[in-house]
Amino acid sequence: MNSESIKHLDWTKGDGLLPAIVQHAGDGRVLMLGYMNAEALEKTRASGKVTFFSRSKQRLWTKGETSGHVLELVDLLGDCDADTILVKAIPHGPTCHLGTPTCFGDTPAPGVAFLSRLEAVVRERAESGDSASYTARLLNAGIKRCAQKVGEEGVEVALAAMAGDREELAEESADLLFHLLVCLQAADVSLDTVMAVLRRRHQPESD
Repeated sequence: MNSESIKHLDWTKGDGLLPAIVQHAGDGRVLMLGYMNAEALEKTRASGKVTFFSRSKQRLWTKGETSGHVLELVDLLGDCDADTILVKAIPHGPTCHLGTPTCFGDTPAPGVAFLSRLEAVVRERAESGDSASYTARLLNAGIKRCAQKVGEEGVEVALAAMAGDREELAEESADLLFHLLVCLQAADVSLDTVMAVLRRRHQPESD
């Protein structure tokens, strides 16, 4: 947790209340906006559950205290002006009281970030062991079968590309990405690990 950036928050701004933007730690979606005072921040850090100061109730309020749809804390960061808090969290249930995943509606995960959501689904299927689940059955078949499926889907992608069939290429590429996530799960390699390799490879070279 980036404790340094929140040590220097300027609580004098906003009469002791600072806006707290909650971001999904997995896929990057903005979930909601709340307000924190110093006490709410400390309770959030101590409990691991995101807590705000309710301006209407004039008291601390832990998200999900009645619904059970808590926000599990992952990280806290202060912005460059030390007057806004970024809260990275994992939601347990819908964030909005209207039942939507975010307070901005059923906002889809942006771009590649959707893969993080799909990775979580694959992990859930692996843990469930549900024989009715294709993903669970594939994982139960072992790493060799998972790797074989990646190879098969890779060939299908290449054939679709060579044929110039854009729609088929998109369909087969989706199959390949899905089976790659399953193979990574079988090998106990996270998507974050793969992305870290990509980031490292594409960092500007220093003189």
